[in-house]
Amino acid sequence: MSTDYIPKEISWLSFNERVLQEAENKDVPLLERFNFLGIYSNNLDEYFRVRVATLKRLSLFGSKSKSILGYSPKATLRRVQEIVLEQNLRFEKTYSDLKKELKKHNIYFVNEQQLDEEQSAFVKSYFRKEVRHRLMPLIISKENVLPDLTDDAVFFAILLTDSASGRNRYALLEIPPSDILPRFIQLPEKNGNRYVIFLDDVIRSELKDIFHILPFDELSAYTFKLTKDAELDIADDISESYIDKLSKSLQQRKKGTPVRFVHDRNMPADLLKILKKKLNLGTDDVIIPGDRYHNFKDFMKFIDIPGDGLRYEKLPPVRHRDIHYGKSILSVIRKKDVMLFFPYNPFDHFIDLLREASIDPYVISIQVTLYRLARNSSVINALMNAARNGKSVTTVVELQARFDEEANILWGNKLLDEGVKVIYGVPGLKVHSKLCLITREKNEVIQRYAAVGTGNFNEQTARVYTDHLLLTSNKKITNEVVKAFNFFVANYRKDKFYHLLLSPFGLRNKLLMLIENEIRNAKAGREAWINIKINNLTDEEIIGKLYKASCAGVRIRLIVRGMLSLVPGLKGVSENITARGIVDRFLEHSRFMIFCNGGNELVYITSADLMPRNLDRRIEVSCPIFDEAIRKEITDVFEIQWNDNVKARVHDAKQSNRLVAPGDKPCRSQTEVHSYITAINGPSQEATRG
Repeated sequence: MSTDYIPKEISWLSFNERVLQEAENKDVPLLERFNFLGIYSNNLDEYFRVRVATLKRLSLFGSKSKSILGYSPKATLRRVQEIVLEQNLRFEKTYSDLKKELKKHNIYFVNEQQLDEEQSAFVKSYFRKEVRHRLMPLIISKENVLPDLTDDAVFFAILLTDSASGRNRYALLEIPPSDILPRFIQLPEKNGNRYVIFLDDVIRSELKDIFHILPFDELSAYTFKLTKDAELDIADDISESYIDKLSKSLQQRKKGTPVRFVHDRNMPADLLKILKKKLNLGTDDVIIPGDRYHNFKDFMKFIDIPGDGLRYEKLPPVRHRDIHYGKSILSVIRKKDVMLFFPYNPFDHFIDLLREASIDPYVISIQVTLYRLARNSSVINALMNAARNGKSVTTVVELQARFDEEANILWGNKLLDEGVKVIYGVPGLKVHSKLCLITREKNEVIQRYAAVGTGNFNEQTARVYTDHLLLTSNKKITNEVVKAFNFFVANYRKDKFYHLLLSPFGLRNKLLMLIENEIRNAKAGREAWINIKINNLTDEEIIGKLYKASCAGVRIRLIVRGMLSLVPGLKGVSENITARGIVDRFLEHSRFMIFCNGGNELVYITSADLMPRNLDRRIEVSCPIFDEAIRKEITDVFEIQWNDNVKARVHDAKQSNRLVAPGDKPCRSQTEVHSYITAINGPSQEATRG
């Protein structure tokens, strides 16, 4: 394996370790630490369903797989197993420590064996009213075949022992998921103490009631969780419509190959052996012995416990200085560019823009790309309202938004019912760009307004993901957004783009040219540097060019939240490259790039990570920033984040994830950015209206 390239699967585990570090960090509020445990677990589930599943598929190609991937998938899988097991031990210790911390706040986890008489009565009543009718056990034996088990669900493997006959019986029982029943149940308070029990233990306490017709005198239940391959196989069959193909692939996902098996380490050997055999688990599969409970992602929905210091203090969003109550947003954009920065600015600004466009008598059309949407999406409601008001509304709905495919099919159907034109992506290319175009016609004059962003049009994630959204009527941009939508309507039409950078058509080449320009300037003795903030950087060609730039003397600073395959600080390779990653209360999702360009700085926001899939197999848009004030905002934000010495970790060859050395004054970038955004926008309008 090359010393100057870290496999993305290994780098991703390093990112998830940074999330685990936040759960371990005693300076983080207690309930937020539980939330980070949930995020870590949820991340790991998706990692196995997608990345480990892909490695397993590639390993089937034998020796060819290394040439396909650039490194050995089998060796990488072995390393994945080692890292995950090591992190799992830290995870379990952290969970144990957090439960002890809860006790200091008079909050106690109890199991079915620790209930007093009053609590037992409460649990029995809850079980009979809410749980019992949802439990459907499956009797298993060495002979019968298991049905397809629900992916990512938690199961009980149950052992029923009848000492009179000397016979053991085995059963499986799926624990109802958290969208059906809460995973955590609060028991009645007592003497100022609060008690919490897992749903698992509620079921355990009354499990004999479910099996009363069978002969047994001893019953025990052990949790396990199965994670399956979630990648979609979409056959290239032109006789089927795109949406039909995707629907069939979603059905296949439910029958995916197991890629991870997590089980209670106290499960009896004979029961474990039966399960491994029936699930076709082999020596190459990731099998993780763990504690009694699994599916820790449910801690992202942990009970809301009142008390000081248990949660982060709120950082309320700040209204943008140019957007005022009772004033037209379109009229503002007509005069100047506006940059929204979520969640520091409220996402309501974009909803208000769509609402205004939906009732403006001069707006004739709205076009928008939709990738991931909120469950009760105000964006969808605004678009449907625009269609009802006679506007021409076109949506590009990406059906391959991983784990949101079914939701997007339903949204597409709902939009169609309201008369919205729905384009289901572009076959062969995932539409990941974040674009909206509003066209207005007055006195036979056409005026266009564009929104170009780094994140989804999703009001839920906009509360916890940092993202930029440019609102502009600049014709250099709006005319090219028109070209982008023309491509979606007729994907054989490829116009020339002079300002927007689109993948897979020109983004890669333009990035290479921009880096090469810095190399030329450095060799000529001029100032040369590159500042990039991105989610993931794994593309070998881009990395190679950055190494070349480093060797030429270009100073490169990278803020990378997730995967980083580039190795900073290697002698003779990347000595001029430094890299950091920030993990804090908000998910760092905004992507932007700043090039020195001989002193005439070039600033871009982008929807694209620097990965082969984003540069070669997706429709992505990078947008230049022309407004000087906005360019300064972005460069200022980069500097604030680069100076973070509280939540920033150093990326290095050892993937140590060590914190940036503390300075004379602590700088926690997300708090500092909120203060900066507050300062440049002035006092909130809510305050000034009072």
